[in-house]
Amino acid sequence: MKEQLHRSVVIIGSGPAGLTAAIYAARADLKPLVIEGPQPGGQLTITTDVENYPGFAEGIQGPELMEQFRAQAARFGTEFITSWIDQVDLSKRPFTLHTEDHEIRAETLIIASGASAKWLGIPGEAPAPHGLGGLGVSACATCDGFFFKGKKIIVAGGGDTAMEEATFLTRYASRVTVIHRREQLRASKIMQEKAFNNEKIDFIWNTEIKEIIGTSETGVTGVRLYDNVTKEERIFKCEGVFIAIGHKPNTDMFRGWLEMDAVGYLKTAGRSMATNIPGVFACGDAQDSFYRQAVTAAGTGCMAAIDAERFLDHLPVPTPTGEEITIEGERVTADHEIVIMPDGEVVPNKAESESATASD
Repeated sequence: MKEQLHRSVVIIGSGPAGLTAAIYAARADLKPLVIEGPQPGGQLTITTDVENYPGFAEGIQGPELMEQFRAQAARFGTEFITSWIDQVDLSKRPFTLHTEDHEIRAETLIIASGASAKWLGIPGEAPAPHGLGGLGVSACATCDGFFFKGKKIIVAGGGDTAMEEATFLTRYASRVTVIHRREQLRASKIMQEKAFNNEKIDFIWNTEIKEIIGTSETGVTGVRLYDNVTKEERIFKCEGVFIAIGHKPNTDMFRGWLEMDAVGYLKTAGRSMATNIPGVFACGDAQDSFYRQAVTAAGTGCMAAIDAERFLDHLPVPTPTGEEITIEGERVTADHEIVIMPDGEVVPNKAESESATASD
């Protein structure tokens, strides 16, 4: 028999978004439950130096930062379960989540399941100590570009992400070489033009990266390239490798339940973190395809927790349609003029004093 749990706030994910949501929900005395996956702490646990998170003047190691996040959430009474979620049922409240050992009912659900960078799956790419990840291999130019001042680096990819990363990296690198397996880019015209017109960016076409070369002492020293046309291999010397072939949000379990874009990022209201199902909120990289930073994830985690608190307090929360909805199902129209009650009754959304003034 599975252990049955019933909580006011359940949070899926324990990265910056999920743990910030937990901190806010716990301080609001909502006693949140965080369901951690097999990698508690999210992508920052495989990051070395973090120098762009506010409050750490000398920088901090990614795993240590997430340990502090977790300890702060635990300090206020957050409960943690480490498990995969096998199935969800969002057809009614309380929502139901199934793990191998638990059946969890949630009055509100905050999805902070994050996203995973897409990797090439080649030798040398894995996080240290098994590979050179964090030692010259990265999937985030904004996060790690600063560490490559004056260095020769390569970017793998041919889409908008790769062009954006390559262009950004020219601020620091002495030379940026884009490696693309085809003879033309997939990126949008404007992004291609920006890259082609940047004198610090070179291109190698019809070529795949087969291996990232280096040691834990030296970091990355080069890559082994394979020419798809000539079938020849060669070593290309560089000091950094940025994999820029996109990200995949960890949201597959919510397909058919929640509105998402073509890639899988969950759609939220904008003014709130509400999804199309009242009482379900999304934050962090599960819904942010643009910024993907620890600090922005933490910010949306804060927003999601406040939204959940407001919803549980029977106050209206903005939804993706522009209307607002309460936990009882009262809907405030996008123009704020009327309220549609759960039974269908339509009433003005004005105080009596306002109505009286309008009629005078």
